[in-house]
Amino acid sequence: MSGESDGTVVRRDRFSGGPARSFLSSMDADHRIFAADLAVDRAHVVMLAEQGVVDDDEAATILSALDSVEDAGFDALPEGEDVHEAIETAVVERVGPVGGKMHTARSRNDEVATCIRARLREDVLAALDAVIALRTALADVAEAEADTVMPGYTHLQPAQPTTVAHWALSYEGTLARDTSRLLDAFGRTNQSPLGAAAFAGTTFDVDRERTADLLGFDGVVANSMDASASRDFLLETVAALSSVAVTCSGLAEDVVLFANRGFVELSDDYSSTSSIMPQKKNPDTLELVRATAGDAVGAYTSLATTLKGLPRAYNRDLQRATPHAWDTADDVTDAVEVAAGAVATAEWPAEELEAAAGEGFSTATGVADALAATGMPFRTAHEIVALAAEQSDDADGSNALPESHASDGVSGEHSADLVAVDAAAREVTGKPLSELADPEVVAAALDPVTNVAQRDSAGGPAPDAVRDALDDVRVELAADEAEVADHEEALAAAADDLAAEVAAYE
Repeated sequence: MSGESDGTVVRRDRFSGGPARSFLSSMDADHRIFAADLAVDRAHVVMLAEQGVVDDDEAATILSALDSVEDAGFDALPEGEDVHEAIETAVVERVGPVGGKMHTARSRNDEVATCIRARLREDVLAALDAVIALRTALADVAEAEADTVMPGYTHLQPAQPTTVAHWALSYEGTLARDTSRLLDAFGRTNQSPLGAAAFAGTTFDVDRERTADLLGFDGVVANSMDASASRDFLLETVAALSSVAVTCSGLAEDVVLFANRGFVELSDDYSSTSSIMPQKKNPDTLELVRATAGDAVGAYTSLATTLKGLPRAYNRDLQRATPHAWDTADDVTDAVEVAAGAVATAEWPAEELEAAAGEGFSTATGVADALAATGMPFRTAHEIVALAAEQSDDADGSNALPESHASDGVSGEHSADLVAVDAAAREVTGKPLSELADPEVVAAALDPVTNVAQRDSAGGPAPDAVRDALDDVRVELAADEAEVADHEEALAAAADDLAAEVAAYE
């Protein structure tokens, strides 16, 4: 989007030629804000008429011409440095010099800043809709899989058993904060710069609050230099979108790894096969979701670098800044929608997940907690369980430890692991397990399902804890969904009001 212009034909003729014209043009990217520019033009003309800057007949003529330009479409615009100049030229071509009055009391600087904000707020709301849909899909998975035990990892090593629901809500919680960041970005984007002119205001008696209201903005950017020059709202929005992309990248990585282990079955709609190996089912849509984070973070870096150190007020560098926001909004919203669809249609094989949940002695922390609950120092319990895990590994997974220990109250489904704990307890404390703790309690801690059920503290993976958390999640989701809907309805109502005001001049 280009720099300021006083709107006169003479000035444009003077600077209309030369090899740099195409380099200066932003028309290739400006189709994005075509509708926004028409709305800004209409609001500005209505305000000028209400303030007596143009008379009602002139306003009606200009507004009718804008309708004609809209009907013809973006592709019918004449050549120009940007969409703003092209629309004004098209209006003048239709109605003559009176069309030039449309540009009274404004610059392309405040005009473009307003158009960017008007379009970007719609993109932010679209991204919010997508993020809320993904959060809803994750909450639905949590509800359906509250009892589905699965392995949990740290450093990609078996750590503790958890549940599919607990995993799903972990990402829902992050996305809830991403939602908050996007809502904050929307609020600061939804402020009108119109009326700031080039950067130093105007001598005309404009009503900035009126145009802000007609365009559905929540208010105005007060300082005219700040209004025309600042693009911090772009940076904040791209940062918030980048955070969403990073969150989804982690989710995608998890699901790709789960698919590799057979822990999740993705729908064919979100998978592909090999061009040469027909047996393969590749989770490649999620690989692309994962990659989107790199594009988003790269766009943020490019945008921040472009904005860094720009002098006040307007600089043509800003023309290169805006497309980073458009690309990021499109890419991240698409990625979130794909992630939501993949999550919503995935299947979680409960038997395979439960079987894997106890691998690598991953119930060890629960056993240590059970020993510590008897009054044993946790560090002693930790030492016993660590030694038991080591001895189990040394037995090549067979847990073939001395059978002499198995008679000391140690039996049941997890007797092999109990033997390991018993042997370790004897080595560390000189006492058999039966003298230190109830073997049945330890056996329960060794069982992945019981182990998970025992961790019912707030926010934990136990089914009851997950269901309690899910109640809060549903409430927060409903509140966020209602807030986004309110913003969407407010913009739609403002568009209707503007249309009614314009119709009154026709």
